[in-house]
Amino acid sequence: MSLFLLTGMPGQEDVYLWISVPFFLMYVISIAGNSVILFIIRTDTDLHEPMYIFLSMLAVTDIGLSLATMPTTLGIFLFNAREISLDACLAQLFFIHSLSHIESSVLLLMAFDRFIAISHPLRYASILTLPRIGKMGLVCVLRGVAVVFPLPFLLKCSQYCQANVLSRSYCLNQEIMKMACSDIRVSSIYGFFITVSTAMLDSLLILLSYAMILKTVLSIASHVECVRALSTCVSHLCAVLLFYTPGIGLSIVQRFGNNSSPLLQILMGYIYLLVPPMMNPIVYSVKSKHLRARIIRAFKK
Repeated sequence: MSLFLLTGMPGQEDVYLWISVPFFLMYVISIAGNSVILFIIRTDTDLHEPMYIFLSMLAVTDIGLSLATMPTTLGIFLFNAREISLDACLAQLFFIHSLSHIESSVLLLMAFDRFIAISHPLRYASILTLPRIGKMGLVCVLRGVAVVFPLPFLLKCSQYCQANVLSRSYCLNQEIMKMACSDIRVSSIYGFFITVSTAMLDSLLILLSYAMILKTVLSIASHVECVRALSTCVSHLCAVLLFYTPGIGLSIVQRFGNNSSPLLQILMGYIYLLVPPMMNPIVYSVKSKHLRARIIRAFKK
């Protein structure tokens, strides 16, 4: 059975216990914050609207992403538990990539929600019905799982004969492929196909949605109404930037930053997976008056 060695932060082993504190706090904030969002939306019937249902989908995905990376990350910093079996690594890889693609799809649905709300307000309720939203959510999950499902099996068929030391505290497709000493062309091509057909396609469609939103908003004569319409998109735009910016930055550094510090790549990897789940509930709680009011009321009881 192949074993891999995970890596926390090279050269910082003496302060791993201190490093574990901010990581632990980020996980607590992510899981607690998103759980509160889910609880408020679930229990308050006034929030059973398309925008908040999509937000609850995002919260579930963020909790899943946090739980997917938490055991190995905290295991390294608290107990220096670096070893992970190939099967466990492939399972973690599957959940991280699937949930990342599901989150990308949910962000696209939220962009579509904003487009319908601003461009076709009178038809909003008839277009985004609860059954239709449920089907859209199911398609997001099935798509995220289906595109990633072959990856673990492709990687399982590879031979691993190198040192098998991963550069992060969690398993990713690109990392495992680097460890293989057999032909990985199929895995590499399929991994590129996944990126193009999910994250790249979703980001382009989100851009298209906002171009159409901007076109609609600019046609509104009233400046006040124009600002009000754009203000409803601020939270979603923040979520999109939080999700895509670290991922794009990490890809650029990995592909072109040959002379960049390995620690920089590791930190950007942590930002990509840990910051969006932590910040999304904070952003939506601050920017959404209705949600903020419900949360404050719940904690005052």
